[in-house]
Amino acid sequence: MSPAPGHPSRTRLRTFVATVEDVPGVLNRVASLFRRRGYNIASLTVGQSERPGLSRLTIVVGCDDATAARVEANLWKLVDLVEVHELDAGQVVERDLALIKVRADLTSRAQVVQAAELFGARVVDVAPTELVVEITATRERVDDLRRVLEPFGVIALVRTGAVAMPRAGVAEPSPLPLTAAAKAASGT
Repeated sequence: MSPAPGHPSRTRLRTFVATVEDVPGVLNRVASLFRRRGYNIASLTVGQSERPGLSRLTIVVGCDDATAARVEANLWKLVDLVEVHELDAGQVVERDLALIKVRADLTSRAQVVQAAELFGARVVDVAPTELVVEITATRERVDDLRRVLEPFGVIALVRTGAVAMPRAGVAEPSPLPLTAAAKAASGT
């Protein structure tokens, strides 16, 4: 479906938070849903929620408005789903955790440590020729630190993917209603 004239559909990263029953196989069902539909997951994290027996998934997907509606509709089809909502980009706290192993001999060590500290990162492990730096920040800030450390020699990088919630003082959004457009988009 083409966007209406004067209303181009923009592809951007969108963050969905889904609360699901904490049962075996639920993560596989979510991943399979995205695989079958051809949606590209930028990041997927899962962990316990504040409610016993429920887990929270944070799913970041690059998509346009129409695809976002289909993602929402398809998530509602999951048997183990309790609720789902898309977080408003302007009212969300979103963080990634990354560990970056970087070359740092005696001549470059101080520069690597200084670069890490400028980004609010900290050194969590040290060896004679390398360091492991930990950063918890926005996706963009993690990417920026990686770029700064690349000239020293990034040996390995691992990151969690986004975890997100509405900002303090912002009410948890109501679960997205399954709109007629979303139902039609998902084929229900």
